Amino acid sequence: MKKVLIAEDESAIREIIAITLKRAGYEVTETCDGQQALDKYSEMNGAFDVVLLDIMMPNVDGLEVCKRLRNASSTVGIIMLTAKTQEMDKVSGLLMGADDYITKPFSPSELMARVDSVYRRVAMNNQSKAQPAKTDKIVLAPFELNLRNRTLYKDGKLIELTQVEFQIVEYFFSNAGKALSRNDILKQVWGESYFGDEKVVDVNIRRLRMKIEDEPSIPKHLVTVWGMGYKWL
Repeated sequence: MKKVLIAEDESAIREIIAITLKRAGYEVTETCDGQQALDKYSEMNGAFDVVLLDIMMPNVDGLEVCKRLRNASSTVGIIMLTAKTQEMDKVSGLLMGADDYITKPFSPSELMARVDSVYRRVAMNNQSKAQPAKTDKIVLAPFELNLRNRTLYKDGKLIELTQVEFQIVEYFFSNAGKALSRNDILKQVWGESYFGDEKVVDVNIRRLRMKIEDEPSIPKHLVTVWGMGYKWL
């Protein structure tokens, strides 16, 4: 069963989300604030595929919950629920490890497209770990990408990646030296049916640079191709 944890303090919105997901075959657990969400996640030993987090919640806000969940798991799918006025919070959520965000108000079709996309990524990650890769490793010194274990090393040191970050790095490693547009990356990682804009790519590139570059503000490996996108050197 596909399991989703919802953390939303507005009961009407939470109920709509829960009904929509249940109709689509998801097993849903509902919580009404950040602390409840953390407690339920811990109680269930992290046995959720996707977590939907409202940013503005009592006790512990969604950004803090996102940060704690991502520290606990690099593979759980996290989607932030935001208002149109919370532009900086969207960026903050992505930088803290969220996979995506949905802006309120949203339609049931958009909700399902986002949740299904993140769930597929989680399922693919689990499947990849269970099956041997055709090529176990891709080495682009000083980096080594292990496709079987889905890990990245730099100079022999493990770099912790989220599932989205791993997919982005894998795409770059498979196209080393080639300029990839934001739209290319968006389609490869988030899928053809993604509802959002290209901003999610830029934020994830920024987050990746903070992990892989010695000086993120002067990247030497993941560089910008102005007017185009990015490439790996």
